[in-house]
This record gives sequence, structure tokens and C-alpha cells, in this order.
Amino acid sequence: MSTKKRILFIANEMSPYLELTEFAETVNKLAVKSNDSGMEVRCIMPRFGVINERRHRLHEVVRLSGINVSIDSDDYPLVIKVASLPNARLQVYFLDNDDYFRRKSIFHDEQGKWLEDNGLRTVMFCKGALETVRKFGWPPDIIHCSGWMTGLVPMFIKHAYKKEPVFSNSKVVYTIGETTFKEKLGTDFMKLSTINDHVSKKEIEPFKENNNTAMFRGGATFADAITFGSDNVDKKLVDEFSKVKGKKILKYDPAGDLTDYLQLYADLAK
Repeated sequence: MSTKKRILFIANEMSPYLELTEFAETVNKLAVKSNDSGMEVRCIMPRFGVINERRHRLHEVVRLSGINVSIDSDDYPLVIKVASLPNARLQVYFLDNDDYFRRKSIFHDEQGKWLEDNGLRTVMFCKGALETVRKFGWPPDIIHCSGWMTGLVPMFIKHAYKKEPVFSNSKVVYTIGETTFKEKLGTDFMKLSTINDHVSKKEIEPFKENNNTAMFRGGATFADAITFGSDNVDKKLVDEFSKVKGKKILKYDPAGDLTDYLQLYADLAK
């Protein structure tokens, strides 16, 4: 049996597939560096329609077919696709859905208008990522979440999936990044986030503002460790989470070679 530590990266952006902020490149480098250091690495991100399947050689993973995400009494089918990260022997999995991810826009339409279903898409991605890992049967030691869209994942793991064996020993790292939108996720976001009452209203309280800051706040609240992925993080979040008791904190280092991240992973996986 392999004794390699397993690390799962869940991100809404990652080079070279999608670059919305500078941290997209950092996720790529962290995945490669973790892989090169002897960890077993997998990555999950949404398959937004702007990602070119042919160029990046995505193909469907048949053995992972049949995943349905249940939210507010509706089922949303997912198609799981995979690509090999260029110049690295590790795989990136993409969550696809014809109605919610394949459109040729990310969070705003062609006229720059905020997509009204971004809240639903967020819940779908976060729950879908965990359902995909459960179907893998691949228990990660470390789950590193980055990007506001992953903000629900730490809370889901600590509560909705707390009895799921595949996550029983997982430690969660959450990266607070720069603010990228000013809109709200919608009046139904809190209800959708309970994922059919598997999460209580108390547990989703940190997300109540339904905005970018709230997603970062919620992710950091339920994570075992917090990192800062930019020197342009909301000052309120920096003040709130720079010295949280009981959590490992990694401050932003623009000149860092990412060894601090590897040490963080190693400390959490002990």
C-alpha cells in the first residue's frame, strides 16, 4: 500500500486552463511542486465554457459518469472530464454541466451583467467536487481550496460530509485571495447552501452577506489552516484572520518559493 500523502487542490482557476487572478499560476506551481516532492496529487476545477477542450486535451472519465448533485430537491447531472497537466504527471479533473458551466462566459454574460445563477453554480461546484472525490474512493490527507467559488467546501467537509469516510482524516487549507466581484450571490443562496438541510442555518451564518468577502470569510472560518494568496486582500479579512487561534496561518510572500506551503501540508498531514 502506498504511504504517499495525498493532496487535493480544489480551485475555480488554475493555469494554463483559466487565469482570473495571479493565484491561478500559484495553484499550478503548488500542484507541480507537491507532486515533485513525492505527494500524490489531484486537482478539481469547473469546466467553464471558455476552456478549450481540444487545446487542453480534455476527455470524459467514463467510470465517473452518473454523478448527480442534489440541491433544493433538484438533481443536476455532472460530466467529469480529465486532462494531464502539461509537463507534469498529474491529472486535473473538470466538472461539467451543459446548462450551468458550458456557456461561453464565466461569472458575467457578454454584456458584463452578473449571472443570476452564480449562487447555484457555486453550490453545485462545491458539492460536486466532494461527490466526485467520494466516487474516486480516494481519501485526501490535505484539501487545499482556493478561489471564492470554493468557499463552501471547508464547511461542507466539517458538517455535511463529516461522517463520510473518504474525508474522515482530511485537513483543509483555505486561501483568501483578492476581491474580484461586488455583486451578491442571490437571495436564495443561503437556502441552497444548506444542500437539502444537511447544513444548519447556524453553520452557514458566516456566508450571510452573500458576497465575495463572505465567501472568503466562510471558507477561512471552517478551514484548519489559512493562507493569503495576494497582497491585495481585503484589509478587514487580513485583520480578522491573520491571528486566529487554533489555525495555522501562512501570510502572503510575493518572493516565496512555495516551500512554506509544502511545510504547511506536511505539518497538517502528521
